Amino acid sequence: MDGRTREYLEGRFGDYYRSTDVPLPPAPGEREWGVIPWSAGGTRMHRHQSLLDLGDLSDYLARSAPRHVYFSSARFADPGAGSMDDKGWREADLVFDIDADHLPGVDPETTGYADMLDAGKDALLDLLDLLEDDFDFEEMQAVFSGGRGYHVHVRDESVRSLDSEARREIVDYIRAIDLDFDALIETRQHGTTTQRVLRTEGGWGRRTHRRLLDFVDALLEMEEDAALSRLKELDGIGDGRAKTVLGAFRNNPDAVREGNVEAGGPGVRTLVEALAHETVEDQTSPIDEPVTTDTKRLIRLPKSLHGGSGLVVEPLDRDEIDGFDPLSDAVPDRFRGRDISVNVTDPGEVEFDGDSFTLDSGVQSVDESLGVFLMTRGRAEKVTE
Repeated sequence: MDGRTREYLEGRFGDYYRSTDVPLPPAPGEREWGVIPWSAGGTRMHRHQSLLDLGDLSDYLARSAPRHVYFSSARFADPGAGSMDDKGWREADLVFDIDADHLPGVDPETTGYADMLDAGKDALLDLLDLLEDDFDFEEMQAVFSGGRGYHVHVRDESVRSLDSEARREIVDYIRAIDLDFDALIETRQHGTTTQRVLRTEGGWGRRTHRRLLDFVDALLEMEEDAALSRLKELDGIGDGRAKTVLGAFRNNPDAVREGNVEAGGPGVRTLVEALAHETVEDQTSPIDEPVTTDTKRLIRLPKSLHGGSGLVVEPLDRDEIDGFDPLSDAVPDRFRGRDISVNVTDPGEVEFDGDSFTLDSGVQSVDESLGVFLMTRGRAEKVTE
């Protein structure tokens, strides 16, 4: 990025901060703050700062117009101390990071930015479902990172004192690392007999049971040949077991709905194991483990600007995530409504602000919001108007 482009972006970021109220996180005076300025030659972070060092945050951001803004998940006795040992760690939010270019099935070389962000949103919804259903967390904030993914801040008092090892156990559960599928089944006494049933009270057992119920409902609505074909798509189920399982579902549906994995013979057990693996594959969330296990992590400040996209680090209400389009809804209004001239150095397809088009190389007149997006992503440079 050349000097003219950096100077232009720094000026416009400052204009954004002068016109925007950037909210503080809880206990802002106990957190470490860090920024990356619009300096030449790299992205060196200035950190080990407290809010006392920065002063009024809105005034500081308007004056300094940083490229990136971060605050710590941790709360410290002395957040401005120059070393981590001297800060006096007290507690930390539980933070999750979903990085879209690290998701299964996403190749950063071939997957478009918009498609990457769509995949990231799907992973975010899976994560929130796990945190709400399986952990019953209440104080949560989801945030579009402004770049390639999403963050979730959990601030329930019950998790803030957890150490790295305890946080790793949460990561292992969410990613189903080393999940013991046999442990999803327990032995229960039913009258004078014992039964092997799914653990339906919670966790991955309950999730597998829900999938089983949906599977059975769908199967019983099919014609017999279609139902048998669907069963045989699962690992370990051939012609004979498919017929046995379908018969069990039709003749003794209540036992299956209770999670009895022995009703109908070994075919049902095989089916449940296959559905358990499918459940894990579909419902785990590929979070970035080091972010969650780090009790002193710096994370992007909501409502700040991302210096690699020009988009807002946008906090999201739970009910608006489904309809959220980051390439439209996170575009700063401050940058809309006037054209600027940029030299497009990386031409090609662009999806932005609800539109899809192809940019030619050379000097182009574009809406400023698009120009900022292209410049921050290294696809254009500012030229003299």
